[in-house]
Amino acid sequence: MIDQLDVIAPGAFVAAVAPLFEGARGFLGRLAVARPFGSVEMLFRTAREIAHAMPVDEQLELIDAHPRLGAPPEDVSRLSFEEQGYGADGAERSLEADRVGAELERLNTAYEARFGFRYCVFVAGRSRTELVPGMAAALDGDRDAEIHRALDAIVDIAIDRYATLEP
Repeated sequence: MIDQLDVIAPGAFVAAVAPLFEGARGFLGRLAVARPFGSVEMLFRTAREIAHAMPVDEQLELIDAHPRLGAPPEDVSRLSFEEQGYGADGAERSLEADRVGAELERLNTAYEARFGFRYCVFVAGRSRTELVPGMAAALDGDRDAEIHRALDAIVDIAIDRYATLEP
C-alpha cells in the first residue's frame, strides 16, 4: 500500500489518507508534498514531524478536524463512530451513559473555552467513562503542552486507522 501512496497523484494521495486524519486538508497537502516515504513507519514519522512543525493555526485546524469526544454519532466519521464506541453495544442508552455524555459535554465546553481548540485523545478501546478523568485533568494543563499532546494523539489515531485502508 505504501508503494502506491508514494507515487499516486497528490490529490489521490490526499483522498486515500484523508480518513486517517479526518480530512484536515492543509496538513494532508503538506504530507503529500513530503513523499516518498518508503515505509509506513516513515509515513507516520513524517506526519508527526509535519504536525509539530506547522504554524499554530494549522495545528489547530488539524486538531479541530477531529470530532468532540462524545459527539453525537451522526456528527462523526465512520472511523470515529467505531472508535467512540457507537457500535452495537455502544449504542445502548442508560442513565449512566446520559450522565457521562453530559459530563463530556461540560468538559468539552470548558476545554474549548480555556484552550481555543478541541480536546483530542487516542481512545484505544477505552470507554467514555474511562476518558473523563484524563479530560478533566487536561483542563489544568499548559496550552502548548496540550497542543503537543493532541498532535501526538492524532498521529497515534492515524496509525491505528491505517489498517482499515483497503489495499
